[in-house]
Formats: sequence, structure tokens, C-alpha cells
Amino acid sequence: MRDITDLHTHTIASEHAYSTLREMIQAAARTGLEVLGFTEHAESCSHFYFTNMRIIPREQMGITILRGVEANIIDHGGHVDLPDPILSQLDVVIASMHMSQIKPGSPEENTRAYLSAMKNPYVHVIGHPDDSRFPVDYKELAYGAKQYGTLLEINNHSLSPTGTRDTERAKENYQIMLEHCKAYETPVIMGSDAHIDVEVGEHGEATKILEASNFPAELVVNSNKKLLKKFIPNCP
Repeated sequence: MRDITDLHTHTIASEHAYSTLREMIQAAARTGLEVLGFTEHAESCSHFYFTNMRIIPREQMGITILRGVEANIIDHGGHVDLPDPILSQLDVVIASMHMSQIKPGSPEENTRAYLSAMKNPYVHVIGHPDDSRFPVDYKELAYGAKQYGTLLEINNHSLSPTGTRDTERAKENYQIMLEHCKAYETPVIMGSDAHIDVEVGEHGEATKILEASNFPAELVVNSNKKLLKKFIPNCP
């Protein structure tokens, strides 16, 4: 499967990442990516940081740059921690749940949080929905993502032995989620969740889980810009 896209990356602006924007772009060029998204953690940067991302050149080293955020879902109503006027200025918005920003709820509450976030027209991707600390109904998640035109992420970091989430549970959760995605023909996107340049474009573990699930390649949007643009309208 062709893999030219990585939308989930963090630079030193996210405080717990270790490479600069330039270093990440150089790594993407070496990896052969064509589309690279910068999605800093919303809580790590000021609002002005995100509104000023417009100064980042759109094309660098032969790579299309998308300016974005990994916003936190902060309640079970699906609200995120950046206001819509700022989200509307960004190319890509990933909405995720993190232990530092929201207390895990019941499967029903967590599922409702994700589905409500999907209703926000500025949210394009649900980040790492594999986290076993936030149990969800994957059938409802896959159906909702299809209905709202939201991408579900297969997060490589979650599946990596060096990751900070429960790798084995993540594999199990993705296997369940992907079966429902196949049934509903719900597209997914692989994301590295890179916090250092050597991780940019690294989707090896995500690819393995997709292959093990016999997931249709045409439902993985990393493969071409035209397919990506259906879900990320600001992708040139």
C-alpha cells in the first residue's frame, strides 16, 4: 500500500517532543512523504501560536505542509479545548482524549464524547481511539465516523513497544474497530504520533494491524492526496 501522508506529528512546541519543525520536514523528505501535518498539543501552545501558523510555507522540500492541532476532548459532551474561530483557521484538527485533560467515563460516556466531537465541522480525525483507559463501543464509533465524514486514526505510537499506551490492548481494540469499519466502509488514517524526527512517517505497526485485519487499502486515506482531500478540504 502506498503511504505518503502523516498528519499526526509534534515538534518542540508541544514541550514533550524533541525535534524542530525543520528537522521534521527534513525527515519527511527522507522518508518519501508528500503530505506532512503539524498537530501540536492544544494545551502546550498559546492561541496565537495556532493563528500564526499561516506563516509556515505550504510547500517545503517537495512536501505539502498542513497546519493543525491535536485538540483535547475535555468533557463527555465532546467539547475541545480550542474555540471554533481558531479551529476554522487550521487545515487539520485531530480530537483526542488524554488522561491529563479528561477523566475516563463509562463506555457509553466515552463513545458519546467521540461522537459529539465528530459533529464539530472543524474536527477531521479522532486520535488514538485505541486507549483502553477510555473504553468505547467500536460499532457506534465506526458508524458515527462514517455518518459524519470523520477519519478514525490507527495510531502507530499506540502499537509500538516504546509507546506510552497499552500496546496489547491497543491491538485488540483496533482489530475490533477495523472489523466494524469494514462493515460500514468507514475510512481510516494511519498516524505516527511522532514526537521526534526519526518517527516521522513511521507506520510500520499500523500497517501490520491493517494487514492482519485484511482491511481494504481503498479505505486507508494515507495513499493519495485526492482521497485525503475528501476528508481534509484544505489539503491543496
